[in-house]
Amino acid sequence: MATKQGTVARPTKSTEWVIKYATSQARNGWTDMCATQKNALTDAWDYLTKKPLADEPPHGRLKGDLATVTRNGVSHERRQYELKNGARIWYWVEGQTVMLERVETHHPNATKKRGKG
Repeated sequence: MATKQGTVARPTKSTEWVIKYATSQARNGWTDMCATQKNALTDAWDYLTKKPLADEPPHGRLKGDLATVTRNGVSHERRQYELKNGARIWYWVEGQTVMLERVETHHPNATKKRGKG
């Protein structure tokens, strides 16, 4: 009997958010992050599927001109999840879906000078 091999995606509970890629950069960055910070990324997955709208430093809303992202004419609050060594995940939430915008294995230049505020 032939078998198909592959990774089984982690299912989400009905109370959890679904995570989707909003950009190809996020997809590529996620792959890179898996290679460099697998355990931290697993923690990020748990956080993003359970409480992506919580403001628990160092995670939370971006501020200033980075505070919003507009997609298809709709503005969304841009948020970030911080990992080790300055790595970041930028995302927004639509309903019960977490949309990954950027996944950086290092501190994004856009926030280096400004910080989050």
